[in-house]
Amino acid sequence: MPKVSRRGAISLGAMSAIAAACSDVRSDAPRRVAVIGAGIVGSAIAYYLAKAGARVDVLERHEIATRASRGTFAWLNATWAKQPRHYHRFNQLGLAGWKELEGEFSIPIKWGGSLEWFAQAERQERLQTQIAEQVRWGEPAQMLDQDAFSDLEPELSFGAAQTAAYSPNDGALDPVLAAQTLLSQAETLGAKIHTNCAVNTVHQGADGSAILGTAKGKFEVDAYVIATGADPAAIQTLAGIEVPQRSTPGVIVVTKPAPQQLNTIISAPGAHMHQRLDGRIILGEQDGPPATQAHEQRLAERPNRFPTQDLAEQHADRIMGVAQEYLPGIEGVEVEDVYIGWRPLPLDGHPVLGFSPSMPNAYLAISHSGVSLAPIIGRLAAQEIMDGSKSELLENYRPDRDFEEVRRY
Repeated sequence: MPKVSRRGAISLGAMSAIAAACSDVRSDAPRRVAVIGAGIVGSAIAYYLAKAGARVDVLERHEIATRASRGTFAWLNATWAKQPRHYHRFNQLGLAGWKELEGEFSIPIKWGGSLEWFAQAERQERLQTQIAEQVRWGEPAQMLDQDAFSDLEPELSFGAAQTAAYSPNDGALDPVLAAQTLLSQAETLGAKIHTNCAVNTVHQGADGSAILGTAKGKFEVDAYVIATGADPAAIQTLAGIEVPQRSTPGVIVVTKPAPQQLNTIISAPGAHMHQRLDGRIILGEQDGPPATQAHEQRLAERPNRFPTQDLAEQHADRIMGVAQEYLPGIEGVEVEDVYIGWRPLPLDGHPVLGFSPSMPNAYLAISHSGVSLAPIIGRLAAQEIMDGSKSELLENYRPDRDFEEVRRY
């Protein structure tokens, strides 16, 4: 294993910010709060709200973590793509939160770091510049030569790659298991979980409360969290505003448990892959669907499953074939699941966090990097909902900001 210097990995100022942001949220006044959506972000918010003393009801239209969270590659990172610096720092806080939760609840997280490289020489040169920026921002990242990254991943074929970026702080987890664990802990603190419970309407109560109409009756609350992932209709209905999104689908392939072959997260040309602690290999598709009318029609309703098993198997075979070019040992490993994940991606690439300017009981929590950010979003959202404060760490992500596409993201 190559040695990585941690000089300047996290400055004293950043450590102080982490400690302040991750302090326990406390409140003497119990509040009735509904969390709409039981994905990884909603589950984290529900846990921290319950920990702060709120009376929490989690309202999930389907089952726990069966949509965006299930269809995520689940890469925990604060790498070069997290731009600009305030967003990179926010992701660092998210990873620090996962380390704390891992110790608190024994959530299985594989902290093996990541290796990333590109096929084009120009893009690879730019990656080297971006890694130098990462080091200035407190990440112990570095460019490794072929001998070094071959030591990290002896089972991997790197082809013509001469260098790769190594980010040792990165990790990966099972997002469904993590969400289930957080909600289980929330339940021990008094939260109630309602699955197959769609929220259809919201009305203002006479005392300033909100009344949520669901398939299982009405819920009167002081505040409610919209953690509905890539569902713009829910935001419009429940928050009264429009959040411009460029959400896109991506195919996730999960294998059955296999012998250990991967130590790190791999981001290679045409393939994303990592292996969980339980032996399952997770493969993520880099390229989206072809821009054809047939695909546009097929994806219009945002399905999470392919229309036929044969089509699902074809996509799995295609993605497994690309992965096999890098990981020959994956040949013969059986596929357990193929899923279409829809990424909740606001137009500028950054989270949307805070109370709606149109419906003051509604708190939005929409984020593409939801897996990396869930702990810090959960803590800070709970704090703002419980005591009415405004965290400086969230000021760049408010729902009423001007959305402009971030070119570097």
